[in-house]
Amino acid sequence: MPGVFTVFQREIGSYFTSLYAYLIAFAILIITGILFITDLDNAAGQRPPDPSVIPTFLSFAMIFFAPLLTMRLLAEEKREGTLELLLTSPASDTGIVVGKFLGSWAYFTLILAITFIYQIILIGIAQPDLVHAISAYLGIWLYGGACLAVGMVFSAITENQIVAAFLASAILFLLWIGDRVGQVVTNIDFARVLRELTLQGHFSTSFAYGLLHAEDVVYFAGIIVVMLFITIRLVESNRWR
Repeated sequence: MPGVFTVFQREIGSYFTSLYAYLIAFAILIITGILFITDLDNAAGQRPPDPSVIPTFLSFAMIFFAPLLTMRLLAEEKREGTLELLLTSPASDTGIVVGKFLGSWAYFTLILAITFIYQIILIGIAQPDLVHAISAYLGIWLYGGACLAVGMVFSAITENQIVAAFLASAILFLLWIGDRVGQVVTNIDFARVLRELTLQGHFSTSFAYGLLHAEDVVYFAGIIVVMLFITIRLVESNRWR
């Protein structure tokens, strides 16, 4: 995949020079910090701190944060006319898409790594279940990658960043709430199928409880691969316009 590393460097660099990316990181860290302190206060003398409280929050928050991180990746290139330049560069279509995706996933990974500091803090004041914490963080890392891949599809569809973010948020919301719907419908078979199709259904019943199931890893990896494949085809279509 020619150009992956070059595009990756370009994208990760753009995050560190973009005010809005810092604002997203600031918002995530502020909210997760408040959640950590609140859970620690509620747990004092009553129960062990919940190591999955932050990943569980992020499983909902990524409905909004993932589209914000991906809305400009291709939409801005199309609006400013620089996508044509990328398409004529030595980088392949696959390299462009994968490089941009890895750049956004790396930025999310960095933010996620910073929040893991809360688990390290717990070591000095409590007895945290690190296996549970690592499982929850691995799950939300994969979950976040899947959300970012979905966001890239809509960034490739339109040159309007707001539209791209709105459409991605709508789809991610459906993939989140489907798990909740599956918990209340009376048809057991339908509920099982519905939950198997949702992102939340592969996180809330396994990773969030410290469990690691191969089918959940495969599900998230599959979403990433399928969404990137669709994005690559959308980018390729620009060559024929």
